[in-house]
Amino acid sequence: MPTQYDAIIIGAGQSGPFLAVRLAEAGRKVALIEREHIGGTCVNNGCIPTKTMVASARAAHVARDGARFGVNTGPVSVDYARVKARKDEIVAGSVKGLVDWFAATRGLTTIMGEAKFTGPYEVEVNGERLTAPQVFLNTGGRPVLPDWVGDVPHLTNESMMTLDVLPSHLVIVGGSYIGLEFAQMFRRFGSEVTVVEHGERLISREDADVSDAVRQILEGEGIAFHFGARDFSAAKDGAGIALTFSGQTVHGSHMLVATGRRPNSDALNLAAAGIATDARGYITVDDRLETNVPGVFAMGDINGRGAFTHTSYNDFEIVAANLLDGGDRRLSDRIAAHNLYIDPPLGRVGMSEAEVRARGIKALKGVLPMSRVGRAREKGETQGFMKVLVDADSKQILGAAFLGIEADEVVQSLLAVMMLEAPYATITRTMYIHPTVTELVPSVFGALTPLE
Repeated sequence: MPTQYDAIIIGAGQSGPFLAVRLAEAGRKVALIEREHIGGTCVNNGCIPTKTMVASARAAHVARDGARFGVNTGPVSVDYARVKARKDEIVAGSVKGLVDWFAATRGLTTIMGEAKFTGPYEVEVNGERLTAPQVFLNTGGRPVLPDWVGDVPHLTNESMMTLDVLPSHLVIVGGSYIGLEFAQMFRRFGSEVTVVEHGERLISREDADVSDAVRQILEGEGIAFHFGARDFSAAKDGAGIALTFSGQTVHGSHMLVATGRRPNSDALNLAAAGIATDARGYITVDDRLETNVPGVFAMGDINGRGAFTHTSYNDFEIVAANLLDGGDRRLSDRIAAHNLYIDPPLGRVGMSEAEVRARGIKALKGVLPMSRVGRAREKGETQGFMKVLVDADSKQILGAAFLGIEADEVVQSLLAVMMLEAPYATITRTMYIHPTVTELVPSVFGALTPLE
């Protein structure tokens, strides 16, 4: 007979642990099953470790630039072993915090192992069967590797976190969010960096003006780019690799493949439960994150409705509110938002300019260069710009792209106004503190002109 639980949660990423504790605290008997990494991608090989390393890379960059501020630092070198050790310490602390939290939660059982469905509400893990009337899936995703990689030595965003030597020349295949963060990071550590992109520009989901500005920033730091790459092949080249594309070859000591991710749905034996997926393997869910099987929910990257820690955590908030708090929260209520953590960062909320144009919305656009921001000039970081898009009739904010100093924080000042569906005048009539970057946000709305 299978062991009976009130709820089974598969995957301890950014939705599963918080839901597990909420359910247990509500008096439910809960099983939380994790195959490998408590905390999922974010804690182990995503947000926390990479942003920790980004901080080290920025420290090196600022030190090298000290003379511009009247600070003489002398020769700057990077102790990569210490960079990695600092990252490992922070990751270990985060994982321990979760493990201790689970152990202190009455009614919650944590099981390490790979779970597979044997029926709609029954799973098997480590040879044991478990059953519950509610099952929650939070198994995340993993890197996609093109066939041409074969057995050639390569790195992914996951294996980069275990790399213990600094590449002399890092070749990165993929010019999107993951690839660009690693590109700048390792360039600042001292590696030569070359980025090879299949498309005609970087971060193709962003507007062309954003893409061009990001490229200029990174080229200014010595990163080389190749666009429109086709016909890839790779081979070992002594202790390194040789990447061939479009009739040319780049030689490097290491190769990072950052060409996308796919959901971890194939190992769950979803067919046994009758759970539907789309053509790419993402589990289909309704507006409340429930699958086609009543009582089975999918949260985080596995549902294809967001690929970020904050979207996964928001999935938890939606499910918990609806099941435990009598709420009526929906996926369709949330506003798309994400950041690109290069330096300076890119912050994005709502629709892009391309999306506004594609929908045929009558809109207004405002653009302000970061060089107009006093705080940016004071800190000597004037790269980038702010761009906002407003509905011409309702005067509600449609979206924004902020590229520049503190943009990852400043752009979030728009989200509450957008969530309330308030007009942009809510911002222009607000007094902001000086000197800050945010105080110039009203000015970009003051620059609105018809989108042509």
